[in-house]
Amino acid sequence: MKTTLGTLLLVAALSAAAAADANAWTRSGSITGPRGTTNFGGSGSCAGGACGWQGGGTGPAGRSWSRSGSASCSGGSCTVQGQGSGPRGNAYSYSRTVTR
Repeated sequence: MKTTLGTLLLVAALSAAAAADANAWTRSGSITGPRGTTNFGGSGSCAGGACGWQGGGTGPAGRSWSRSGSASCSGGSCTVQGQGSGPRGNAYSYSRTVTR
């Protein structure tokens, strides 16, 4: 499940980066591995130097997770923050600032 969750997060990050010029996006899919199939999806939008997204999925054992967040850039610095819940009900939050 950790590999599947890692794959979901990578797909979500790449989708958000590719969609920055598209203003709004939706993605969904599934991954099948040795433990079964994981279904996931997400959506987001960007405007005026800021983006927001939300998504989640359900794993082969029926456990679900979610993630949402936002990003804004100004003056060569971007701030990314959000929150989510894992497949075992654990909540988390994240926040980063990246400078070019």
